[in-house]
Amino acid sequence: MSRRDRVRRAGRGSRSRDMRDSHNNGGDVRVSEEHEQQQKPPCTDFDMAYFHSYAHVGIHEEMIKDRVRTETYKAAITRYQSSIAGKVVVDVGCGTGILSIFCAQAGAKRVYAVDASDIAVQATEVVKANKLSEVVIDVEIDEEVDVIISEWMGYMLLYESMLGSVITARDRWLKPGGLILPSHAMLYMAPITHTDRYSDSIDFWRNVYGIDMSAMLPLAKQCAFEEPCVETITGENVLTWPHVVKHVDCYTVTIHELESVTTRYKFKSMMRAPLHGFAFWFDVEFNGPIVSPTNSHSSSWLVDNLPLDGTQRRKRTNPNEAIILSTAPEDPPTHWQQTLIYFYDPIEVEQDQLIEGSLTLSQSKENRRFMNIHLEYASGGRSFVKESVMR
Repeated sequence: MSRRDRVRRAGRGSRSRDMRDSHNNGGDVRVSEEHEQQQKPPCTDFDMAYFHSYAHVGIHEEMIKDRVRTETYKAAITRYQSSIAGKVVVDVGCGTGILSIFCAQAGAKRVYAVDASDIAVQATEVVKANKLSEVVIDVEIDEEVDVIISEWMGYMLLYESMLGSVITARDRWLKPGGLILPSHAMLYMAPITHTDRYSDSIDFWRNVYGIDMSAMLPLAKQCAFEEPCVETITGENVLTWPHVVKHVDCYTVTIHELESVTTRYKFKSMMRAPLHGFAFWFDVEFNGPIVSPTNSHSSSWLVDNLPLDGTQRRKRTNPNEAIILSTAPEDPPTHWQQTLIYFYDPIEVEQDQLIEGSLTLSQSKENRRFMNIHLEYASGGRSFVKESVMR
């Protein structure tokens, strides 16, 4: 069962490991429940179901076995060891404590491993077994920290709204000039063709053992494509260069900024093919803050100021030195895969045909961890609207 399925099954909740703590030497690693609930929004039934879902070992197993994910984080901690050794770190959403332990092994003075799920009980035992804590104590974070590390990314980057916890930790505890890992993120979208997937789910019903079951088609389309799908595609499915939906600078992003994200896009198909929908994926970069003359943080990522033609690409000042965790179709697969929004009916597009429209992603009023998706798209003189919820 996937991470998203586990989260959805837990009372339609979603992912968290929001706030807990940790301590030891090489560093201290403290694991305990956070006691600052009075400063946070009240915990809803959805939140409780979300936290409960992360007490199941299956979710953590899936994430840790994702070698691209885990080894990239370890590489980033090694890269920034000089900024971690002897310093105070907070791991937001620590889960089993693996990133906290990596930081302790890198010489952190203290690591507060923050999590709201009962998995923190096992994390405490893991810390003890690795001789990284002389005493595991129930403490609140009562000091400024030098480093924030978190694996906060959900499907389609923003699903589950866990980035808000990182922002809260940053504003509450991070010292000026402190380090956030990862530091930046970019959400992309691109039109895709996926004939095999459509055929398997829909065209199957046209002839079932010689029986015409096409009366099933409307229901089959609704069941298969009503909600976003988390699947793995390849670069061969992608019809154009991607468009940047949202750039996130973890040093400056605000919670309000994430409540609703809107973008307009314009693509030009590179081939003749049926357009079946759009794919979404993300990159995150592990980079230190760049301090401007006004002593404010500025992003290390710049996006081309190009017309909305779907050719926006990230630029890095020194890409050979950047540590990137990518979930793009052309890169090694991760447990995030890609998120697909399929149309109920494909659109035949010609090479160089324009595909344009707008996209709005917003937090659900029903449950802030759900994502409402409003997609408008047009091509070949036809316009469409699709609304869905990522639960």
